[in-house]
Amino acid sequence: MGSGEQTVLQFVPSSTILVARVHPLVVFNICDSYVRRPDQAERIIGTLLGSVLLDGTVDIRNSYAVPHNEFSDQVALDIDYHQNMLSSHQKVNPKEVIVGWFSTGGVTGGSTLIHDFYSREISNPIHLTVDTEFKSGGASIKAYVAINLSLGEQQLAAQFQEIPLDLRMVEVEKIGFDAIKPTNVDKLPSDIEGMEASMKRLLALIDDIYRYTDDVVEGRVAPDNKIGRFISESVASLPKLSPHTFDKLVNDSLQDQLLLLYLSGITRTQLSLAEKLNTAAQIL
Repeated sequence: MGSGEQTVLQFVPSSTILVARVHPLVVFNICDSYVRRPDQAERIIGTLLGSVLLDGTVDIRNSYAVPHNEFSDQVALDIDYHQNMLSSHQKVNPKEVIVGWFSTGGVTGGSTLIHDFYSREISNPIHLTVDTEFKSGGASIKAYVAINLSLGEQQLAAQFQEIPLDLRMVEVEKIGFDAIKPTNVDKLPSDIEGMEASMKRLLALIDDIYRYTDDVVEGRVAPDNKIGRFISESVASLPKLSPHTFDKLVNDSLQDQLLLLYLSGITRTQLSLAEKLNTAAQIL
């Protein structure tokens, strides 16, 4: 090679992704799949479902594990299972599409092969890793995208680059998370208990707003226009109902819930009776 010639290796980044946002359900699914994994499996992998928002944020809302076998330089995926699960999920949530894949542990040699498979499913997939063994003292969760290392027009390898990851939860998810967050949980709260806990939290927030408003009026706290607009919009969004109308709506909804519980109880009883009669008929 002449002295004037140079070999240039360059990284070719994929399309820019600002941040990945993962919901708690995804983490719980991954941990549950890891606990239920086959005895010989060292880690599990699976598909991430969600959507890409207009600002480039990848919103990861669901997931499912995909059976696989890993060897020294090969990875075998159950593609039929993957496609059947994807079809079943999209029948329920058609707006959820593949946004990447997950694995327990960290990035390994086989991760490049798996990432290449998902790159054929979508462009620029997310790779989410979850430390289910708590090697760092906590459940370390990281997100990566692949950056290609090329020599001219020839792609040589791929490097995983970490991207910002945000763990977000909506109010319903937060209630469930708060219920199972303690180390020892006797039982999950019932609908009534969950509603009671939500109402207590709502009343506490209303008390905080009252105190903040009084402090601003009395001059003890400097006013904040953003907080004022938020409070104004929240109050304006509430429907104007008389106490009698509100009580009627609550009572009607409660009666509907009780009726559903009654009907579901009758259905379970009928199914149990039919199963016992069928078993007795087979014995006779």
